[in-house]
Amino acid sequence: MQRIARFHKVSEERFAADWKDTFPDASEEEIASVYERIRLPRRATAGSAGYDFFSPADFILKPGDTVKIPTGIRVEMNPEWVLKCYPRSGLGFKYRLQLNNTVGIIDSDYFYSDNEGHIFAKMTNDSKEEKIVTIPADTGFMQGIFVEYGITVDDDVTDTRNGGFGSTTK
Repeated sequence: MQRIARFHKVSEERFAADWKDTFPDASEEEIASVYERIRLPRRATAGSAGYDFFSPADFILKPGDTVKIPTGIRVEMNPEWVLKCYPRSGLGFKYRLQLNNTVGIIDSDYFYSDNEGHIFAKMTNDSKEEKIVTIPADTGFMQGIFVEYGITVDDDVTDTRNGGFGSTTK
């Protein structure tokens, strides 16, 4: 088994700015408390492929509701690897909880972006059965799987990233 990555928390300042942007009514004390409780992703068992991301706060999603979750997490990984993020299987199966971009792709160079490579999850309760999804703080809601990738033999890209969504196509 190759060891190719390490999870880190983003800085408290980065987290506070991103949390406030997402939840503008949050107090500084509340944000500091949420930041303090952030847990780094981990595998549940030795045979697990996915690293569970833990919810930094309580979230309740009625059918059709969407939430953007600043996880407080960034990941440093070897080049030629990517972290693919999915909803936890049980949440998707029981409630049709979906990541809005279907699969989150965290590239190795995202770690060095101006936003510290802060990983977000935007999730929607896509329930067709009127089920309410409750995600308590400190419970797994998303899983990330590291995958090695290759490039074409004629690839000559030398550009570097600075940013998140859409930054590689600007």
